[in-house]
Formats: sequence, C-alpha cells, structure tokens
Amino acid sequence: MSAENETLPDIDRPEQQQFAKFFRSLSQPIEKTIRLFERDSNQKRYYTFHDEDALFIAHTIYNTTTVVKGWDAGSGKELPTTSLSSNATEAFLRDALLNRQLRIEIWVQKKGTSSWQVSQRASPGNLQEVEDLLFLDKSLMTAPVVLAVKLSTTQAQRVVGISFADTSVREIGITEFIDNELYSNFESLVIQLGVKECLMPIEEAGIMHELSKLRNILERCNVVITERRKGEFDTKNIVQDLNRLLNSDMSVTALPEFNMKIAMAGCACLISYLSLLNDESNFNCFRLRRHDLSHYMRLDGSALNALNLMPDAQEGARKTTHLYGILNQCKTAHGSRLLAQWLKQPLLNLEEIVQRQDIVEVFYENTELRQLLHEDSLKKIPDLHRLSRRFHRGVANLEDVVRIHEMIVRLPVLLMCLKKHMPHTQARADLIQTMYIDKIKECYEILVSVQDLVENTIDLEAVARHEFIIKPEFNEDLQEIDASIQTTRSLMDDEHIKVCNHLSLDTEKKLKLENHSTYGYCLRILKTNASAIRNKPAYIEYSTQKTGTYFTTSKLKSLNDTYNDLQKSYQSQQSQLAKEVIKAAALHCSVYEMIGSLLGHMDVLVSFAHVAISATIPYVRPTMTPMGQGNIVLRESRHPCLEVQNDVFIIPNDVVMVRGDSEFHIITGPNMGGKSTYIRQSGQIGVIALMAQTGCFVPCAEATLCLFDSILARVGAGDSQLKGVSTFMAEMLETATILRSSTRHSLIIIDELGRGTGTGDGFGLAWAISEHIATEINAFCLFATHFHELTKLSEKLPHVKNLHVTVDVSDGEKRDIVLLYKVEQGVCDQSFGIHVAELADFPSSVVTLAKRKVVEMENEENTPQKKCTGQDMEAVTAIQREMIREISALDPTAMGETAFTNSIHQIKAKYQGLLEQHPYLWDRLGGV
Repeated sequence: MSAENETLPDIDRPEQQQFAKFFRSLSQPIEKTIRLFERDSNQKRYYTFHDEDALFIAHTIYNTTTVVKGWDAGSGKELPTTSLSSNATEAFLRDALLNRQLRIEIWVQKKGTSSWQVSQRASPGNLQEVEDLLFLDKSLMTAPVVLAVKLSTTQAQRVVGISFADTSVREIGITEFIDNELYSNFESLVIQLGVKECLMPIEEAGIMHELSKLRNILERCNVVITERRKGEFDTKNIVQDLNRLLNSDMSVTALPEFNMKIAMAGCACLISYLSLLNDESNFNCFRLRRHDLSHYMRLDGSALNALNLMPDAQEGARKTTHLYGILNQCKTAHGSRLLAQWLKQPLLNLEEIVQRQDIVEVFYENTELRQLLHEDSLKKIPDLHRLSRRFHRGVANLEDVVRIHEMIVRLPVLLMCLKKHMPHTQARADLIQTMYIDKIKECYEILVSVQDLVENTIDLEAVARHEFIIKPEFNEDLQEIDASIQTTRSLMDDEHIKVCNHLSLDTEKKLKLENHSTYGYCLRILKTNASAIRNKPAYIEYSTQKTGTYFTTSKLKSLNDTYNDLQKSYQSQQSQLAKEVIKAAALHCSVYEMIGSLLGHMDVLVSFAHVAISATIPYVRPTMTPMGQGNIVLRESRHPCLEVQNDVFIIPNDVVMVRGDSEFHIITGPNMGGKSTYIRQSGQIGVIALMAQTGCFVPCAEATLCLFDSILARVGAGDSQLKGVSTFMAEMLETATILRSSTRHSLIIIDELGRGTGTGDGFGLAWAISEHIATEINAFCLFATHFHELTKLSEKLPHVKNLHVTVDVSDGEKRDIVLLYKVEQGVCDQSFGIHVAELADFPSSVVTLAKRKVVEMENEENTPQKKCTGQDMEAVTAIQREMIREISALDPTAMGETAFTNSIHQIKAKYQGLLEQHPYLWDRLGGV
C-alpha cells in the first residue's frame, strides 16, 4: 500500500496554504470522527487526511510516519497530511465503521470554488449515505443496529424505553421494561440486538446519574454513544411520522406498541437522527416489531467476552479465536448476519431449539445434500436485502437485475436438490417441506415473471463480458446501432491482424487487441518485443506497464472513437427501456427479502452441520431438557476454538452436575494448570450451553443439558484503568451484576475472584459470594479459585463439589511437575506456584528464597494454639453471610470506587469484634 501512496499526486504550495487556512477554520468534530477530503487528479480519485487524522492513517494503514507530508500552512507552520488511494480508503472506511467504531465525514470541493462541503456522513449505526460507496460489491457481515434510549425514573422503579432500527432491512423495533439499579436488562438487550450505536439525551434534569450508568454499560459493550438534543425525543409528530413509514394499513395508534410512550420518545429521536422522512423511498416500507427480552437467554458484556463469542476490532470474521469465526461457514451475507444474531439471542423455547436441531441433523446425516447446498446452491446467492433496498431507493441498475435473475434460476435446482434428498422419516420430511420447499416454491412461482422479463430483454451473452445492456432485437433502433457496433468491432479485428502481419508477431501471445479502461480499444505488445514499434510513425505509443506496452494506429484510434460514440448512442437509446425493466423488477422486493431470509436461515443450519461433521472429532446433538429440570452431563467435552488451533493438543474433560447434588463446582489447581482453560471451554458448560440453545451441535462425545435463562460470567482480572476502573472495582461491578440479576435457572461462571485486593479480603469475599450463590441463588455455578481453603465449603454444603486440575509430580530431588490439564474429582492442596515459576525459567536464587519463605510460613501456621472447631466455622459463616448481604446491597456504579471500598471497610469494621472471637479463622481470613 505504501508503494501505491508514492504514485499519488500532490498539490502546489498556494493551494496547500489555502486549504490549510480552511481546515484550521473548521470546528472540532464529534469525538472519534475521521475527516477525509476527496480529490481528483487526471481522473484518478484519492483522499487526503490531515492533522491528527493523518497520523492515525499513517500508523494504522502504513505502520510508519514517513508517509506523512507537511503541507505549507503559512507563517512557517505545516499541516500534517497523508494521502490514500480510493481502493485503500474504501477498505479503511469499512474497517473504521464496522470494527473500530469510528464516525466518518467525507468532504468534497464545491465546483468552481475553493471551499469544501460535507458530502457524506456515517457512523456505526447509520451507514445509509455510504452504503453504495462501501458495500456495492462487498457483503455487510453485521447489521448496523442503532438504538435510542429514554429513561423514566421514580423512587419506586426505573422504566427504560427503547427504540432501535436496522435500515438495511427497514425495521424499527420497540420495547419497554422495568430495570434494576444496575440496568442489567438494558445490558442484555444491547448484547441481544448487537447494537453498534446508541442515541442518548445530552442532558436530562434529575437523571444524569442514571444516564451515567447506561454510559458505563455502553462503553463496556463497545457501543458508540451519540448525544442528541432533548427536543428530538418529542413525540408530538410520532403518529404521522410512523404512519408514513410503516407498511401497514392500520394506524399506529391501534397497535399495542403505541402504548409504550417512553419507547415512542426514543423512536421519535431515531427517525430524526436517521433522516428517514427525507427519503421518500422509505415511505410504507418499514415494519414495526416488539422485542421481548424474555424470549432469549440473557447475556451481559462480561459473558460475551468470557465466552469469546464475537471477534474484536483486531480479529477478522473468519478467525478461529472466537465462536462466530468457528461457526461462520455461511455462504450468504444474510446467513452471516443471522448467525451473529443467533449467537447473541440463544433460544428459551425448547420446541424451537429442537426444530433447529432436527434440520441440522438432516443436513448432518445426508452428506450429498449438505455438500450440494454448501458448495453450490447457496454459494452465489447475492445479498438480497441490500439489493431490495437499492430497488426501493431507485438506484438499482441492470447489473442488479441480472443478479436477481441469477438467484431466480438457481431456485429450481435448489428445490430439486431438497426433494431428491428428503429425509426417510415422515416427521423430518414434513419439516423440510414446510420450512423450505413450500415457501421457496411459492416465491419462485411469483418470480418466474421476472426471470422471463430478464431473458427477453437483457443481453445475457454480453453479461459474460461484464456488459449490462438491453438486447438489440428488443428494439429496431437498438438493432441498427448494434449492427454498426459489430461492424466497427470487426474492422478493429482486421486492423489487429494487419498490424500483427506487419510486425510478424503472433496474435494470440505477443500482440493482443484489448479494451483498456483508459485508452479504450488498443494494442498491447510484450515488453520484449516493444522495440519493434519504436521510432515508427505509424504507431502511436500510449504507455508501458508491467503487462506490456500499449499503443495504437491512426485507423484503430479512429475506429475506437467511432465505437465509443456508438456505445453512447446505444446507452442513450436503451436508458428508457432499462428503466422500465428495473421498475418491473422492483415490484417484487418483498419476495426478494422473503427468499433472502429463507436461504439465510438454511445457510446457518447448513453451516452448523458442516462445522459439526468437519471437526477433528465430530460434534454431537445435545439432549435438551426444560428449564429447571434435568441434569448436566457432558462426556469428553472440548473447546470448539482450541481444538482447531495448530499445535494444540486438547484434553477432553467430563462434566457432571446433578441438580440438588452437585450444582456448585469449585475448581482448584496450579496457576497455568488449566483452571481458566477448563472454566472457559465448552466442557465448562458456558459455550456449549449457548451453542445448544442456538440449535447447534456441540463438541462432546455425549451431552445432556437443561435450558438456562442467562449466562453470567466474571472471568479474567484485566485492569480497565483507561476508563478509571481498577481490577478490584471491575471484579466488584461484574460480581454485583451476577448477585443481583441471576436466578436459579442461570449459569454462573466465576474465575479467580479476589485477586484485585489483599489476600484476606479476597478470600473473605470469595467465600461469602460462593456461599451466597450456593445457598440463596441455587444456580449451577463453576468457581475456579487459587484459594484452596475455599474447598472446605463442601463440608458444609453437600451440593458443593470440588474438582482439581491434575499435576504429575516426579519423585526426584527437584520434584518436577507436569501440567496435565485434566480435571478430576477432589481437592488440589497445593498451588505449585513456585514450580510454575521454575517452568518460566525464574533465576534459581529467586526460586530458592521463595521456597524458604513458604517453609517459614507453614511453620508459623502449625503452632499448637491454632485450632478451629465446627462451632467456630458455623459462627464465622453466619457472620460472613450477613457481610455479603450488606455488600451486595451496595451500588458500586453509583458510589464510585473510593466510596464503595470505604463502605466495604466499614462493614468489615462492624463485624471485626465478632470475628476476633474465633482466632484461628480470624488469622486464616487475614483479618476480614
């Protein structure tokens, strides 16, 4: 790319000074906005970036600042400038909007003036103005969902009104719900919808503190926040606005969604921000739907990260480091988008889950059917929702019509394929018939007229030459012009042969007639033979490029001019006919969208089957039981991402969690020994439960699962200091969410809680939180910890079971260890931290000192006065339970880290006297 930058033109100094003056006069853009300026030189489009944006492009695209030029800004000052070609710019803008969550402004120069104006704006949730520029021939793999939120708070409750939109499928959504003080329902909704951007009021008297909580959630979920004026949430025109936009004969006032007054305020802001009423093609095209949180498993931002569901900004959609990359073997753009939606919206309806599993099993068992669909029938299906939108907006062309035709002619083959490979069981055959065959057949019967129209009007032979024109025989005037075009083309071939004979060169290999993008029809000779035309007035040389030297003759140049004139006449003559064809094709947009949704649904389930059967060890269909019933049994479970990595050997693990007998698992073991690996992997239920509730098969030898209403996770201890949140505060925020929003039907995953504070405080909190979950919530829970003393909880609570990561310790003098990464029943009574340090090649003097200090501490702990009775343990446990109840009642988001930490210390001081009456436990708890 840097080489390409060297060929980009520059502008002269006076123009640089003039532009720099204009640029410095601009007001500051909204945060995280990239401004770029479109320029043209010799019909070559490129873009320039300036000031901080120039440095950002230099680092991001070129990985060097040497490409930054200093434009003369006058008075001895310079304006940092970086140039980028049009192709490289478009690739960067796609990445900026879809992955980096940036806004963009594209500026163009006003004709005949030196001033500039914004031509296009875009943000992650609003891609309308750049859709044709960036996604004309590129699939949009994720939906650009933008959400507007409005709050109504009283002392008794917090009501959240939500409106969201996806302009790519012309849909507006509405929901309204009561939330808790941590807004965990709001966070679940943001995850479920895959929100890219959120609109919030700039200021709302009396609820600024509540809005700050929402901001924290949006930042955790990597959602762009856009502030809007309070007036944009006014609902005085919402009835007439929605009646113009919605595709319904019924007035919006008759719809139950209209009664959600707070959500309607968000809807008003959404319509204003997206400028939906400024484009008449939007009228009567949107549909309104209500999103019900209770239909899907709840996930929070921590669970999304802990389970590695989706790629981050540095990862591609096809990478194998996240679940989406593993499962996304989809062949259609809509399939890829639907998969992302399904992973964030696991089902709670057992019948729907089983239905998906049945279809996956049909594709899984029938290899020929699966391969025909995956490798052929679905492979060349265009993005029908995007094409439908182009027809609605009136910007479609004959190429779009041809792409619709290519989809239509594949439908009979697809139907034949499905009918030929119908399942043997009647129930499965009926399911395929109902879900796909009947619906596709119905769509095809409607679209046959479009197929006939295209075949009768468009020259499909010219499509092979990438020409999209009306058939000459369709119109007499076109026929006459086409005859002249063919005659001119024949004369060009004659001139080509004449030059070849004159130069004694082969027409197939050494001298070719080509249609160049700049020069039109001309001749290309290999560089090795270029000397044959030098210094010969009969030949006009254009340029020498990697592929050879381009040149022409006077006659060929004249014929090329004639050919171009005839082509223009043909295009002009056919333009009205083309408009009629496009208009006729546009009548069936709803059918295109319907068939796109059907094929996208099939694409995801075929992808599930393909991944399941293609895995190193094939996935199996899990047995699902209703929520609140059944046990969890996973045999030889593996991590779907880990097993596809090169040079990684997977240790399968069993998981058995019996309701009322072993619901709570405490996992101990050495650092680096596999606790976190075990707790993160599908064998530890999280990923596997989510896969199962999307209808996917799972990486196990055998699997039985119940339905979970939510997965709540606190995994990892990474700091969030850039956002002003320490490790300990992050732990407490995530744990508070778990304690407040979990139910007995939740799956809770906690890894290494308590590492962000002192050992005593950490252990005390870990014990109290564990006991609270095990006794008060009674949810399935996996708790990995380095506090080996926590395993004593199983002595008090019979449904708490201990697991440990196995370690092989040699009998030699050094007692070397081998980390086996196998999880077994029982307690690991050692941390093996020093052994792991030895594996990391610590200096021997440091290791020796560490071993000596461990012996000294063990000697101190083994003194006779240290004793503990069963009564001591029960008393301290009761105190701890009270402490955790008081701590869980705190609101860390509202209080801030300092006040929250001070409150914890106050609670500690309150119970200190009672705890000191039990010296042994007081010492073991580190003074908690």
